[in-house]
Amino acid sequence: MLIIRDLVMGVRRFDEFQERLGISRNVLTQRLGRLIDDGIVEKTLYQDHPPRYEYRLTEKGRDLWPILTAMRHWGDRYAAPNGARLLLRHRSCGHVAEPVLHCPECGEDVTARDYTVEVGPGGDGALLRGGRGTPAG
Repeated sequence: MLIIRDLVMGVRRFDEFQERLGISRNVLTQRLGRLIDDGIVEKTLYQDHPPRYEYRLTEKGRDLWPILTAMRHWGDRYAAPNGARLLLRHRSCGHVAEPVLHCPECGEDVTARDYTVEVGPGGDGALLRGGRGTPAG
């Protein structure tokens, strides 16, 4: 997730990832390769001699942004005694924004307690905890 976080922050080049993350070249190569194989990251040549590449999120990778944002928000709340290290500012209105889940139909903000869980078209019911249709919380 740290590589994806850095991609969201604008990091594109191998050496930048290595410097920011402090991991060995072989480990970084393996992790980037896995993200490429999974369709989360794409690799693009930006220099021919010697060959150099930059990495960018695919649509599948960009769809991880809400998850990263939720994790950052959780960390800011429970693991940052001096306050958030980063703020998200909404470009349209200029205000600091926090992640909020809402119902796409009525627009109401929702939490885990506002949902019931049911088997979807690809499920068989095995994931429902104890057969109940309410999430933990």
